[in-house]
Amino acid sequence: MPSRMLRELPLHLMLFPGLILVLIFSYFPMVGIVIAFQNFNSANGLFGSKWIGFANFSYILNLPDFFEVLWNTVFIAVMKIIAGLIVPITVALLLNEVNRGFIKKGVQTLIYLPHFLSWIILSGILIDILSPSSGIVNQFLKQFGFDPIFFLGSIKWFPFIMVISDVWKEFGFSTIVYLAALAGINPSLYEAAFIDGANRWKQTLHITLPGISPIIILLTTLSLGNVLNAGFDQVFNLYSPAVYQSGDIIDTFVYRMGMIDAHYGTATAIGLFKSAVSFILISVSYWLASRFANYRIF
Repeated sequence: MPSRMLRELPLHLMLFPGLILVLIFSYFPMVGIVIAFQNFNSANGLFGSKWIGFANFSYILNLPDFFEVLWNTVFIAVMKIIAGLIVPITVALLLNEVNRGFIKKGVQTLIYLPHFLSWIILSGILIDILSPSSGIVNQFLKQFGFDPIFFLGSIKWFPFIMVISDVWKEFGFSTIVYLAALAGINPSLYEAAFIDGANRWKQTLHITLPGISPIIILLTTLSLGNVLNAGFDQVFNLYSPAVYQSGDIIDTFVYRMGMIDAHYGTATAIGLFKSAVSFILISVSYWLASRFANYRIF
């Protein structure tokens, strides 16, 4: 045992800085959870504020906007999950049919590029593209006689813009994952199907899709844990008071209530509620991944 510990000592020392960072930035701040159960006053400090139990939770459940915000969060997140599943699979299947390597690699590079850009940059691009006065989208609509649409200021359009722009940014990364899964399918299966008279559509239906079904199930089940994560960076940089009714999500609601209105106890209670629900969803998603995709982290 001592000799084994000596052999593994460099590995433990290498892990130590990362462990310290996790403790400082992930675990020590959890002490602040007590604010959710207090009438927090910054003058009295973390342990000097009055303890009020679950009053903050009762208050948020009676807020007229809370369930609207919760619905917006779930709707946008679920739509992102569905679109983020269909689009990459479709693009991966199409790219898999391309035989010219330089075209295939070029397309992969182009669709993967937005993944590396922050929402600060992309929000500026989207604001210019979707501008009702000078945006290229509305200029195109004007050519066909349509009136300009204020996409980022419309309650109707804003949630769908969030979904479409998120898919545009991230589907390239997921496409590469599915292309890697497609590369693992035995080519002899396609040869046998071709000899039996199966066309490309039947080969895709009976060989390709079943071949990548484990990775599809895995990514779908793991994404269930993000149902309450509708994308703070994206929404925060693109929304405005005009679209709070359909675009305000839990994270932006917490930000305004805590950082702007200084209702720290209520904001912490909402954040804790979200964390508790997310923990349950993540646990369920990992159980489903283990059950249906044989995926385990422990």
